Amino acid sequence: MTDGDETPADPARAYYRALDEGDYDLLTRLLAPEFVHDRPDRTIEGRERFVQFMREERPQTDTTHPIDGVFRQADGSGVAVRGRLLDADRDPIARFVDVFQFAEGHIERIETYTK
Repeated sequence: MTDGDETPADPARAYYRALDEGDYDLLTRLLAPEFVHDRPDRTIEGRERFVQFMREERPQTDTTHPIDGVFRQADGSGVAVRGRLLDADRDPIARFVDVFQFAEGHIERIETYTK
């Protein structure tokens, strides 16, 4: 991880770390201003709106996201991450695949698929 306003070398893994640790400053640095999160239950548009949702509105904030696999596009423009969402007791909530799109070193879009 890097310090200051720089983004980490692996923004997808840093994204889950930011969520799990409640590091909303890091989360803000990772996301492009026009960030979009498209998930099965809603679409959230805009970096500030997404960070607000994660900080204040998500149903459970004491969760972890163990990563089971990372699959990178050959041109580096995207990553698919397979993982699990666990509650505070480490009980499974869902399995997921997040498809990341990057622009200029920031996360521009995440499409989430859950099971």
